[in-house]
Amino acid sequence: MARTLGDTALKAKEADAASVRPKPRLDLFKFVPFRLNRLAAEVSSALAVEYQERHGLDIPAWRVLATLGFRNDACSAQFISQCTRTHKSTISRAVTALLHDGLIERVENEADRREFRLQLTGKGRALYEELFPQLLRREDEILSCLSAQERKQLSALLGKIEQSLDLIQTSEEADAKQAY
Repeated sequence: MARTLGDTALKAKEADAASVRPKPRLDLFKFVPFRLNRLAAEVSSALAVEYQERHGLDIPAWRVLATLGFRNDACSAQFISQCTRTHKSTISRAVTALLHDGLIERVENEADRREFRLQLTGKGRALYEELFPQLLRREDEILSCLSAQERKQLSALLGKIEQSLDLIQTSEEADAKQAY
């Protein structure tokens, strides 16, 4: 079947139009992973003011204190790393600083004497008890742009995403599985 001059011209015109059309690109400001990461960084920084300025703690140190503070028993640095999704070397440095400051202590793991677990000292518990109400107030300030219903919806939607990624969603579930 022979091509006509019209077919060839049409093909050329279509090719020209395709090359002029802008190529699709990723709009980061509509890309959910980018937005979640940006929000997490901003919220984390806003909360960090509460414990950095007053107590000299950095974000990884707070993550260690917070993880130990809400638990009923001691846990490993590896557990904290998994819980907070923070690199183990970053957690290790935070643990070293907190041990030095007397805010946490090592205790033997009764199930495996080769492993040490971490727990808050009295000083660390007092700091945690002082900080968490301040952080909850700051969280309320950050979320004040949302109605009570929108906060519930946000929580439910975040939970749905966490569930789809097989992330543990409650402390009780984490304790039962010894994982996050």
